[in-house]
Amino acid sequence: MPKGIYQLTEVKNEPVKSYAPGSPERAALKQKLEELNKGGLDLPMIIGGKEVRTGNLTDIRPPHNHRHLLGYYHQGDKSHVQMAIDAALKAKPAWEAMHWESRAAIFLKAAELITGPYRSMFNAVTMIAQSKNAYQAEIDAVCELADFYRYNVKNMVEIYRMQPDSSAGIWNRMVWRPLEGFIFALTPFNFTSIAGNLGGAPALMGNTVVWKPSKTAVWPAYLIMKVLQEAGLPDGVINLVYAGGKEAAEVVLNHREFAGLHFTGSTAVFNGIWETIAGNIRRYKSYPRIVGETGGKDYILADETANARQVATAITRGAFEYQGQKCSAASRAYLPLNLWKEIRQYVSDDLAKIKTGRVEDFGNFVNAVIDEESFDKLARVIEDAKASPDAEIVCGGSYDKSEGYFIHPTVILAKEPDYITMKEELFGPILTVYLYDPQKLAETMDILDTTTDYALTGAIFSSDRSRIERMTTRLMHTAGNFYINDKPTGAVVNQQPFGGGRRSGTNDKAGSVLNLLRWVSPQCIKETFVAATDFIYPNFLED
Repeated sequence: MPKGIYQLTEVKNEPVKSYAPGSPERAALKQKLEELNKGGLDLPMIIGGKEVRTGNLTDIRPPHNHRHLLGYYHQGDKSHVQMAIDAALKAKPAWEAMHWESRAAIFLKAAELITGPYRSMFNAVTMIAQSKNAYQAEIDAVCELADFYRYNVKNMVEIYRMQPDSSAGIWNRMVWRPLEGFIFALTPFNFTSIAGNLGGAPALMGNTVVWKPSKTAVWPAYLIMKVLQEAGLPDGVINLVYAGGKEAAEVVLNHREFAGLHFTGSTAVFNGIWETIAGNIRRYKSYPRIVGETGGKDYILADETANARQVATAITRGAFEYQGQKCSAASRAYLPLNLWKEIRQYVSDDLAKIKTGRVEDFGNFVNAVIDEESFDKLARVIEDAKASPDAEIVCGGSYDKSEGYFIHPTVILAKEPDYITMKEELFGPILTVYLYDPQKLAETMDILDTTTDYALTGAIFSSDRSRIERMTTRLMHTAGNFYINDKPTGAVVNQQPFGGGRRSGTNDKAGSVLNLLRWVSPQCIKETFVAATDFIYPNFLED
């Protein structure tokens, strides 16, 4: 086989299309939405490259139109998880032996398919299944997923180029081996791109994967698998199973060959998995790599010199885009008393213009939350705030699930900084504001720092550079992704590597070299060209 040191084409972030009226992408997407809304889905698992149907069918319904049945997926059980592990282990020797450029080509081709012939398909499936508007789907399911696949390849090459120095007569080499065993990818509903990356990143580095997607995002997961197969992914490298979380964990986490977890989801689930792994540590061939991004209670902090219009826009976009169902969404805001009246008016004006409804209407800024469980939780939070003497609803506060799970953007004013919605993650379009005396910025930062154990994203607003420096230094550990005069959402692959600390995860920065390094086990090889033939060192010789 020909060999060489191959040069990658230049990697750039995928341009985001506008979907403006009259644009060709808008027309194509509307046509695809109409086509896919006809339903007829019958989604099997994909294990060892084969479609697996169980006949145990689970409904697929859009969150914004839950009366509409799109079709079904085939629910699996423990036996299918074991089947997926077996398939992953069987595929592993050939996959880890494959030349890196061949592995790279698969994911580069997948990115071209996603941004080319499947662009409308990825957007439409994400819009319908996860209730995202066209723009939110575009930046997620198309642009970010393609960016992950392309930049992962670029970062893989950078890792392979990380080599040690060598002395005269010696050649030292670093071999970047995949982990022994299989990787378990447990993925969330809210980002198609994250779902595609959590299995894709370890696979690119030569690992094989068992992938369990969220039950509310099976359709996008199935589409990702079909495109990866079309791009040339060998059978068994990634195995897609629709088993229950507890069932899957019981099989995976008790298996000797379990080598690593790539996770995005709730802190409680992550904590439970970590505890199980710790309890099973003697079972495993090696110490499993645990990589996780969990919850957030993300903040906006403005000082008295901030621009009120800019803060208001950051609130509207940062808290209410995709119904607040982003790990990075603004969920609490600390605002100075001198700016509150102006900021409140701007936000109220914004929300008066916002439309809520189905994704097929491109004018809707807000769509449905993911399911009834989420809706009921958020509705209770709103009702509790209405009844509490320590809170006040200042914007929104309405909800309706008669046709879809619609929670209208809501702003709660907390009279105490430890009110429940200032502390607990909600994962919905609810922002809680606490007002502070502008002279007590330092005390307010102390409150912000200690109110929750999360540290995912945060944003500060100020027009005073010395204050910006002081705030940035004081809040250093409160966010893995920190924003100055911008909303705390919208991280772009290779521009703002994403991840948080404290109870928000292991901060391994998805889409970066740091993440890919977790999926390899380096081996250092020393080769001596002329080996020694005498065990004596010079210091042992007589004078």
